[in-house]
Amino acid sequence: MPVPVPELGSYNYVPETKENLDWADLLTVDLSLFGTPEGKKQLADTLIRGVREDGFFYVKNFNIPQERVNRQFSIGNKFYELPLEEKLKYVPEGLDNGKFNGYVPAGRRVYDAASGLRDRVEIYNIPKFNGDFPQNHPEIIQAHIQEIEEFARSLHSEVLDPLHRLLAIALELPEDYFINIHRYEVKSEDHLRYMKYSKYTPEENLKIGKNWVPGHTDLGSWTLLFRQPVAALQIQNHRTGEWKWAKPQDATLTVNACDALSLLTGGYVKSTIHRVSSPPKDQEHVDRLGLLYFSRPHNDVVLNTVKESPVLQREGYTQNQFEKIGQKVPTMEEWTFAKQKWQRTKNVERDDPKYKTAEILPGWNEKLYA
Repeated sequence: MPVPVPELGSYNYVPETKENLDWADLLTVDLSLFGTPEGKKQLADTLIRGVREDGFFYVKNFNIPQERVNRQFSIGNKFYELPLEEKLKYVPEGLDNGKFNGYVPAGRRVYDAASGLRDRVEIYNIPKFNGDFPQNHPEIIQAHIQEIEEFARSLHSEVLDPLHRLLAIALELPEDYFINIHRYEVKSEDHLRYMKYSKYTPEENLKIGKNWVPGHTDLGSWTLLFRQPVAALQIQNHRTGEWKWAKPQDATLTVNACDALSLLTGGYVKSTIHRVSSPPKDQEHVDRLGLLYFSRPHNDVVLNTVKESPVLQREGYTQNQFEKIGQKVPTMEEWTFAKQKWQRTKNVERDDPKYKTAEILPGWNEKLYA
């Protein structure tokens, strides 16, 4: 007798905030313009301005219906309704050493030592479906695994491949330059993520400085964040250093460039510093559910600065931090697990200076920002 598929129901988004926040004025990459050489050039100019100035940008018209996005939020929501003891069955072996596929429970980091407050961030990561990452899933995930796979693969074909082509155009490289190091069938640490930020009380938010996740950069190529209306994401403008709120926009992805692209371009593409703040007062009483995708180059890619780009040569971006000091440049796999191990450090106090500026590889000290 077949096992019934768990009912998802519909996912109800909370109302957007009515507070007048200091919103970032972000550029939009409209992929409906991608079909012509002129449109690609326009989009490439927009993308490179976004990653060098504002840090984040929006992507719209990416050919994935909102109904499919809503289904993913529903799956993530159902997963987080599971009892903790059930979710804990899917914690990856080796979590303390940087493994991350599966369930990462909340509470690994101390936010306020005096009161014992810890982080309330839960993560469920699902890796690529290319045969390199066998993984057991809870029933609610396994029952919808084909749908999840189709969704994850569509992010590559409909969003990431166009972004990689646009970046190559902006750097005057062959259009397939970055696609060739981000192929779905090749082993890399890409993953889809359902992420839950459980609320704090107003009093608790004050104790932790209204800072749910400190300022940081992501380690891969691109992070895709699907629109959800609980305002919490703040970004640091590359030019001014000012923190501004990222406004959830209907039918868009919010996208940021990450460390791997910064290393590959000698810092010309800037890895965006961002943080998660406590929501405004009219949303402070709700949990925040995130749906994200993290793109990364193949594991065996050495993160040397791209030498073939005329733009990088003209602008003088010819060495990354490792190359400047004569240190061995890591592969993407080495970089991933060095940074993941640091990020997953257990029972550390968030403001511990040894943690905030730890050396994760010879020649590279990480940093948390205010």
